[in-house]
Amino acid sequence: MGRRSFSLPVKTAFAAAALLLSTAVGAGAQQPGTVKSNHGAWSIVCDQPAGATGEQCALMQNVIAEDRPEVGLSVVVLKTADRKAKILRVLAPLGVLLPNGLGLNVDGKDIGRAYFVRCFSDGCYAEVVLEDELLKTFRAGATATFIVFQSPEEGIGIPVDLKGFGEGYDALP
Repeated sequence: MGRRSFSLPVKTAFAAAALLLSTAVGAGAQQPGTVKSNHGAWSIVCDQPAGATGEQCALMQNVIAEDRPEVGLSVVVLKTADRKAKILRVLAPLGVLLPNGLGLNVDGKDIGRAYFVRCFSDGCYAEVVLEDELLKTFRAGATATFIVFQSPEEGIGIPVDLKGFGEGYDALP
């Protein structure tokens, strides 16, 4: 499948949030961010990356596959420093099959597949620009299912609760 606007291009502790909140890729380990507010299943987490003049905040949710406790995701939405783009980042655990990418379904509808762009010591992440159409889909949806692969034929669907997503996104500074 070609790249679409979803072009979707673990550690499930908040320490992963520090990595994902950092605008400088590979900025190294930082202290976990501070939870500023909760919105349904989502939290707004803020941190001040090294060298930044101000705090950066992201809307995030950490989830673990019900039947595979070793497989978890951190799903993060943030606005770029210039406020011109919205980014969706998903951190998956080490051991996922990278060429298969990360699949996404919302309420049973196939949205597309993203490709992993980088791996660190605590996992690999896929990142896409959060276009208006995908944002509307997340706001209206009940459940997003992200699919990672541990072998070419074994996809593991990890449900992410979309309750509170719209409210949390609107509260994101």
